[in-house]
Amino acid sequence: ADLVLLAVPVAATEATFKAIRHLVTPNTLIMDVGSTKREVIDSARRVLRDQVGVFVPAHPITGKELAGVEHADAELYRGRQVILTPIERTLTAQLEKAKQVWTALGCHVRQMSPEAHDAAYAAVSHLPHLIAFALMNSIKGQADGDTYLSLAGPGFRDFTRIAASDPNIWRDILISNREELIAQSRQFQRALHAMETAIAAGNPDALETLIDGASAARSHWRMTAIKSQG
Repeated sequence: ADLVLLAVPVAATEATFKAIRHLVTPNTLIMDVGSTKREVIDSARRVLRDQVGVFVPAHPITGKELAGVEHADAELYRGRQVILTPIERTLTAQLEKAKQVWTALGCHVRQMSPEAHDAAYAAVSHLPHLIAFALMNSIKGQADGDTYLSLAGPGFRDFTRIAASDPNIWRDILISNREELIAQSRQFQRALHAMETAIAAGNPDALETLIDGASAARSHWRMTAIKSQG
C-alpha cells in the first residue's frame, strides 16, 4: 500500500497497526487522524519498530458531532488546519508526502511536537468536550431538567453541540490525554471559582472585569483565526 490513513478510535490504533503491518514497505506513508498523539506514537513504536519512520502522526482540525458515512462531506477539510507531529525517526520523504496530501485537500499544514500538540488540544478541544458532556449530565440529572431543556435557545444549542459526539471516540480521547486534560480541568475550575466568588460577593466590578477579559480574549482569538485563514 502506498498510503494508509488510520481513521479509528485512539484505543483501536495499536490493533490496527498490527493488522496492516504486513502491508508496510519503505515507500508506504501511514497517517492517523487521532485527537491525541503521544499514545498513538507509542503504539506505532511498539508495532512498526524499525519501520516506524513511515508513520506521520496527523490531526486535521475539523469534524462533526455526527458519525457515519451518511454524514460525509467532501469539503470538510478545505480551509482547515491539519497538525503534523513527526517524531525523531520520521522519514523526511514521508513527511513531505504527508504535507502534499493534506495541502491537496485544501488544508493549512502546521507542525509541532506531540507533547505540544497534546497540551494545546487538552485546552481547546478536550476540555470543551468534557464541559459540554458534564453540563448536559448536570441538567439531565435534575428533577426539572427536561423543563429547563425545553426552554433552551440557540446559545445553549451552540454551546452543547459537541455533547452529541460519538461516546466511544471521546471516551478514548479523554482517557488517552488524561494528564493534560486533568491539568486543564483544574485550571478551568480555578477560573470558574473566581467568577463564583465575585457573584457570591455581589461584586459587579470584579465580575465585569472577568467577563470583559473573556470577551476581549475571544475577540482577539477570532480576529487572529480569520487572518490566518485568509
